[in-house]
Amino acid sequence: MNVGQPAIALAGIWTRYRDVVIHKDLDLTVEAGQVVGLVGGSGSGKTTLLREMLGLLRPARGRVSLFGFDLAQRDPFGQRAVRRRLGMLFQHGALFSALSVYDNIAFPLRELKCLDADWIRHLVHLKLSMVELEPRHGRLMPAELSGGMVKRVALARALALEPELLLLDEPTAGLDPDRSENFVRLIQQLQRELGFTVVMVTHDLDTLAGLATEVAVLAEQRIVAKGPLPEVMAVDHPFIRNFFCCERGLAAMQKANT
Repeated sequence: MNVGQPAIALAGIWTRYRDVVIHKDLDLTVEAGQVVGLVGGSGSGKTTLLREMLGLLRPARGRVSLFGFDLAQRDPFGQRAVRRRLGMLFQHGALFSALSVYDNIAFPLRELKCLDADWIRHLVHLKLSMVELEPRHGRLMPAELSGGMVKRVALARALALEPELLLLDEPTAGLDPDRSENFVRLIQQLQRELGFTVVMVTHDLDTLAGLATEVAVLAEQRIVAKGPLPEVMAVDHPFIRNFFCCERGLAAMQKANT
């Protein structure tokens, strides 16, 4: 893993599900420190692409590299090292229902097998404070949490190992507009303070306009446009016209510029 490499480099990606081609010769590069919003139509393979970045799926062809490390390499030490540099926030939080908030956040810390209980407690309380929760919330079970709190706890767990790359799958799904705006502001603040790279899948234009420094558009089985939102909106493509150049898209753009 070489210094100066992109956080993510996808090259010539082909993804198939049975006889259906989902991605065809797809290329995408995400530089360190960028916040890239990935958008596309339903069934275009956005979440599948995230799973390939995580190493949970392997494309039929092509190369997936994180920080210069090819995920196809049979190198268990390299695989383990690169995974420690990743954090993932799943669409519905994916908290362990049988574990308390405290134990959910502590889970990846305990997996390191090199931290004592006092240090883990310190780090869990630190992560709770980072997402504007208190130590007392650690005693709660996932079933006792509101939708907004589930997202915050899941974010705290994703940040437990201080990742350099954070992958977000529909981070504001299921939240009302006020909670959504607050959650976007929280992620934005943490990204500025900690400097991690973000790739997020979202269909929410307000989330996209409020958080992304660049937008990548997945259509026709490949990335058809990538760049700052104003540049992407200027691209003459049917999906881009339908997705962005509507009343909500223009309103979100105006909101992002205020």
